[in-house]
Amino acid sequence: MPLQGPDLFRLFDLMVEQNASDLHITVGRPPVLRIRGRLRNLTVPALTAAETTALIHEIAPPGKLEEFRKVWSADFGYAYGTKARFRVAIFKSKGQDSMVCRLIPSKLLSFQQIGLTERVIELLDRPRGLLLVTGPTGSGKTTTLATMVNHVNDREDIHIITIEDPIEYFHEHKKSIVTQREVGSDVPSFGEAIRRALREDPDVIMLGEMRDLETIATAITAAETGHLVLGTLHTTGSARTVDRIIDQFPPEQQEQVRVQLSVAVIGVISQVLMPKADGKGVVAGFEVMIMTPAIENHIRKKETFKIPSTIQTSRQLGMFLLDDHLWELYTQGVIDQASLLTNCQNPRAIKEKLGIGGEA
Repeated sequence: MPLQGPDLFRLFDLMVEQNASDLHITVGRPPVLRIRGRLRNLTVPALTAAETTALIHEIAPPGKLEEFRKVWSADFGYAYGTKARFRVAIFKSKGQDSMVCRLIPSKLLSFQQIGLTERVIELLDRPRGLLLVTGPTGSGKTTTLATMVNHVNDREDIHIITIEDPIEYFHEHKKSIVTQREVGSDVPSFGEAIRRALREDPDVIMLGEMRDLETIATAITAAETGHLVLGTLHTTGSARTVDRIIDQFPPEQQEQVRVQLSVAVIGVISQVLMPKADGKGVVAGFEVMIMTPAIENHIRKKETFKIPSTIQTSRQLGMFLLDDHLWELYTQGVIDQASLLTNCQNPRAIKEKLGIGGEA
């Protein structure tokens, strides 16, 4: 991939042309593109410290440069004309400036394209409740949430508020009014944004991150009091997600939170993103939990460890475990064995099914 000099906008053009998901800018190495999950060096000289800093200053807003100077990292969205949008992270590494730009797809995907079932779509018809999309960084949570918002926007004449850091997908007003608030420019924090949102006549609130106790507590309250709340957490698996939320609260509040969650949560979707075995793009693996009386009971009784077995025996309700979905993708030849073992929740059980033994 030849390139003449460190021209950031030529790099952005290359990303779009090559369908790269990320661009890495770091001192001492040429610009690197992530294509279909793999890192690819560009055939240009390694970047100097001055070149790297200049590339960052070319697109970073003044307020974000100020934040970068104070806390040595900052995130922001960048629109490259009408060609593309990027989520940009700037940070320090060994005292040097670094940057990663993630390409945000301009085209919103359908549920069928991302691989989610009709039973999940039905959850968006609920008038209230907390629907969580969870998974590690880079697992496609933002894309899934954008698909959900777009689905509601197409069909319902309601008010949708999104709270993001930064705004990634832009939503036009369709049947709904879509108010998009960016933390750091439209509102100071997630907690403040969701608190204010409750006074802005919302029907649906989408939280790009539930990163602190105040945001989580307000999200649960909003879900209990007549709003559909869509949120994300960096967890994998439904049981771990429930435990993570409860563990955020002081011990004396956890009993009450268990009761609140058993009523507020309507579903948990956990996802991972993997390269396809044929090298042509990526595919998502999912776990889907839909709240039932049995799962409500497990949460209230501190028996979240029983949630996976309940999911496994409730397939007729549209639920399935991540490992079962990954196994299906593997046996269909969609993903390879390495992706299966890297992303599964129970490597020992998967190894037994593969007949390869060994310790997890």
